[in-house]
Order: sequence, then structure tokens, then C-alpha cells
Amino acid sequence: MLAHPTQEQLIALGLTGMAKALENQRRSPDITALGFEERLGLLVDREAAERESRRLATRLKFAALRHDASIEDVDLRTPRSLDRALFQRLATGSWLDRHEGVLITGPTGVGKSWLACALGHKACRDGRRVLYHRVPRLFEALALARGDGRHARTLKALARVDLLILDDWGLSVLTQAEREDMLEILEDRHGRGSTIVTSQVPIEAWHEVIG
Repeated sequence: MLAHPTQEQLIALGLTGMAKALENQRRSPDITALGFEERLGLLVDREAAERESRRLATRLKFAALRHDASIEDVDLRTPRSLDRALFQRLATGSWLDRHEGVLITGPTGVGKSWLACALGHKACRDGRRVLYHRVPRLFEALALARGDGRHARTLKALARVDLLILDDWGLSVLTQAEREDMLEILEDRHGRGSTIVTSQVPIEAWHEVIG
């Protein structure tokens, strides 16, 4: 008789995971075989799992990844000169602890953006703050921010995330304002956060793109 009001109290306290687990226990005929601490442990585990699920959903929404990609779905057999051992090391996320960067280059259609988003998704799962931007759109947003007084605040937000993904770098030669913005972004993040840059332009041609 106390189960129903207890569920209501759990929900009122924001413990919806525990409330759901309690309802599941009430419906399970075998649950009486477990002791009090075991049953309590199941309630706590469910609450912890639901909270982490909500936090992950929030991180993914903030990240705004272009693709719903995950490292488990990466096909390492696809011919795109992807170093299997290197990608597996990247999947561990240890490079993020060292605030290192990753450059992904190659022709259109090999999946550069997808790979970057897969690494971003893994970082979100590991509890890190991630943010995705296509470089052309980012420069447009920074130009608008410069005009309405939000420029410094926008740059600060880019510096704050654990992993910044800059997709489609080098589609056109940078203007003076874009060069300054890129310098500020990378300078702010150096030694403090990691950055992934994807580009169809070979790295040896980047000086021409920077102008």
C-alpha cells in the first residue's frame, strides 16, 4: 500500500529513475528473492543511469554534431587511408587529456566530417563538452557578432569547450578579419582544449588559404 505514495514522492523529488525502477520491482514476481540492499541498489543504479542519459542528451544537443555518428560504426575497411591503430588510439580520448589537435584531410566524399563527428560523439559520452561548427558558417556568425557587440563573448564560448570541431576548413582564402578570428580561436585553445579540423585542402597548401 505504501508503494504508490512512495513513487509519487520519488517523482516529486526528481528521482524519476528510481520511481520507474520501483514500479518495475512491484511488477516482478521474483523480486522478493532479493534482499533490501540489493533492491535498493537496483533503484540507485537506475537513477544514476537515467541521469547520465539526460546529461549525455544535453551534451549532444549543445554539440550540434552534423552527423549522428559513433566510433563503433566506423568501417575501418573502407579504402580512405585511415590508420587503424591511430584511430583506435584517438577513440580512447587520451589526446583530449593532453589538449592535442587532430587534422583530418582528404578529398570530398571520404567521410572526414563523419569521422570528426564520431570522435565528437565519443567525447560527449566521456563527459566532455563538444561543439561543432562548419568554418564558413562560423566566420559568418563571428562577423555578425563583431557588429552587435557579441564578438568577445562568442570567442570566449569557443575557448571554453573541451573539443571544438572545425569542419570544411579552407574552402576559400581567408579575409583579414577571418585570419584574426582564426588566430584568436586557436590561441585561446592552445594548451587548454583540443580541436579537430577537417579539410579537403592538403596541409602543404594551407598557407595559400590563410593568405
